Amino acid sequence: MIKRTICIETPCHLKYRDEQMIVSYSHVKGYETLPDRTVPIEDVGMIVLEHQQITLTHYLLDKLVANNTAVVTCGETKHPTGMLLPLEGNTLQSERFAAQITATEPLKKQLWQQTVKAKIGNQAAILHHWNIGNNYLTTLAANVKSGDPDNNEAKAAVYYWSSLFPATWQFFRKRDGLPPNNLLNYGYAILRATVARSLVGAGLLPTFGIFHRNRYNAYCLADDIMEPYRPYVDFIVRSIVDKTSVVDILTQELKVQLLQLPTIDVQIDGEHSPLMIATQRTAASLAKCYLGESRKILYPSLAL
Repeated sequence: MIKRTICIETPCHLKYRDEQMIVSYSHVKGYETLPDRTVPIEDVGMIVLEHQQITLTHYLLDKLVANNTAVVTCGETKHPTGMLLPLEGNTLQSERFAAQITATEPLKKQLWQQTVKAKIGNQAAILHHWNIGNNYLTTLAANVKSGDPDNNEAKAAVYYWSSLFPATWQFFRKRDGLPPNNLLNYGYAILRATVARSLVGAGLLPTFGIFHRNRYNAYCLADDIMEPYRPYVDFIVRSIVDKTSVVDILTQELKVQLLQLPTIDVQIDGEHSPLMIATQRTAASLAKCYLGESRKILYPSLAL
């Protein structure tokens, strides 16, 4: 079942009734005449709370968490700042937590090798779509070793980001850099929440990563597993800048395009599915690797 990503941008009160999330405006000044809106809880995969005057009940939060819904909060700039996920996302999670935490370094290096190869391969596909030379990337992808000791991921990134956008943009990838970095940041935040949700659903801890290690980062594993999915965000952003150069402000129209990320069609293991479903398959395959039932993570491959 394809879950919905819902972004709430106006003041409102969110509550729960009869398996529905109720969006109410009755007590919001200036919005009193708007009718209530309802959404089945089971349909919601992610909810993005943008406005600072949104209120919600604890009962609703509990129901959303029980549904494995990723609840994403935004700051004053309307960029995602936090995420709420369930503590119990899978009936076998204690077994999987143990397998994940005790995973050997050789296994993690092999998993990171697969992850980097998939990421660079998808970056190469993006460049090919826009008739940009990608031989360097395909060579790097083919030569990634266990643990990526040669840092092919970083070498690929330098070439990729210097090539992806038209030269007139003079683009430099940096989190707090000039547009369209703002679009990329927003898209990656949505992707991160999608991947973290899938990891929890597979009974894994988003905190313990394969490669990423940061004592202040609660989502190291999500940051690892989202790497091969990042080019899907890049594709959306590159498509946007091909149509308009007015991207200084993250407008509602631009956000709508980026919020569709979880539902876009991707190819994984020879089949087509929405990206959100693909992340679930990736997470499930990773759990099997930790448990010793498989040695391969399923990642999507871009076929543009």
